[in-house]
Amino acid sequence: MPDYDVLVIGGGPGGYVAAIRAAQLGLSVACVDENPALGGTCLRVGCIPSKVLLESSERYEETLLGLGEHGIRVEGVRLDLAAMQKRRQKIVTILTKGIDGLFRKNGVTRLQGRARLAGAGAALVTGADGAETRVEAGSIILATGSRTADLPGVVVDGQRVLTSTETLELDAVPGHLVVIGAGFIGLELGSVWRRLGAKVTVLEYLDRILPGIDAEIAADAQKLLAKQGLVFRLGCRVTGARAEGDGAVVDIADGEPIACDRVLLSVGRRPNTDDIGLETVGLSADARGRIEVDAHLRTTVPGIYAIGDIIAGPMLAHKAEEEGVAVAETIATGVGHVDYDVMPAVCYTEPEVAAVGRTEEQLKEAGVPYRAGSFPFIANGRARSLGHTDGKVKILAHAETDRVLGIHIIGPHAGDLIAEAAVSMAFGASSEDIARTCHAHPTLAEVVKEAALAVDGRAIHI
Repeated sequence: MPDYDVLVIGGGPGGYVAAIRAAQLGLSVACVDENPALGGTCLRVGCIPSKVLLESSERYEETLLGLGEHGIRVEGVRLDLAAMQKRRQKIVTILTKGIDGLFRKNGVTRLQGRARLAGAGAALVTGADGAETRVEAGSIILATGSRTADLPGVVVDGQRVLTSTETLELDAVPGHLVVIGAGFIGLELGSVWRRLGAKVTVLEYLDRILPGIDAEIAADAQKLLAKQGLVFRLGCRVTGARAEGDGAVVDIADGEPIACDRVLLSVGRRPNTDDIGLETVGLSADARGRIEVDAHLRTTVPGIYAIGDIIAGPMLAHKAEEEGVAVAETIATGVGHVDYDVMPAVCYTEPEVAAVGRTEEQLKEAGVPYRAGSFPFIANGRARSLGHTDGKVKILAHAETDRVLGIHIIGPHAGDLIAEAAVSMAFGASSEDIARTCHAHPTLAEVVKEAALAVDGRAIHI
């Protein structure tokens, strides 16, 4: 008999959620992760700590520059970066310990060590002391996550040339931070250090920021972030970056090198599929490091599943969570499902950018007839009271059926508002359905309703 019904390799959002759901369904489950704290990159050194610093830095800047118009006079404002970083670490510790508690509550066995497949139905777990333990399971879920992608010529040393992990842990505000890559991570961390006093230059190979986001919304985001002080150099090919003296130098094609204090490499992520024993079961990763799975997240080897960043699709924590639940339910009941057409994405800059469904460019390329409606936050009473009026909601609906195909938001609390959009699309709503649904007043959600009305050219408040 195997040691467990299910062995989950990886304790990030996909892995720990899969383990808990499988245990809820009555299976015996073990989850192995080499890090002392559970939660994966997202919780330990990614999504959560970055949001903590985004929130803290936003409050600092608001106190410094934005409270006066509310009639609040504050003098002697100063930055205590050590306290800000202490809060970040405290929140991460609380949440990682919370996962330990959830494992105990649900009867999930936690194994600490590095796991490597050792033939069908088995893995070798190497502990910190070097001792190996063979673990056998009826089903194995691979959820090993991802790491920062490399860029030729960029020498990451963790001191001057950094990944997002080291950038989150800086103990002093850099005078000049160069960010290589204008995706979600680069813009979020660039925003943090810009608010705290750094000069921030963002270098992007493409001719736009936020690849994958609706082009109109991305263009709006660039204008607003530039107005805040981020400097963008688009169509810029970085050929190298290295520490030099007390700072760093970034080399670019067809241009002068850029001297700075710190460099953040943020050009995407690569799946962690190296050295996990794929060859022992006859599996291999593609050129991008991804493992092929079918619609039920099964690999080509019976009993082995893969989820999260190591398979195709957006590298999002909530995608991995949904897949974790689906694969656990597939193993236990034979039925599991993920709706990839309704997978929201959020960039937590100020203003936030959020999207679900297809972009206008994708609809044009596919030849899908559509109508678009948008409504600005500046015309919304709640946004006015908050003092955050930049941005808009944009809704794309099928021209013939009126079914909502995509909703794109830039503005205050866009990451929360996108939930209504996702639920609406999951139930096949039309723009008329959203427009006819009563929204509380005054709320930011009214902007979603007005954008839906605008699809038919009948927005009320503009």
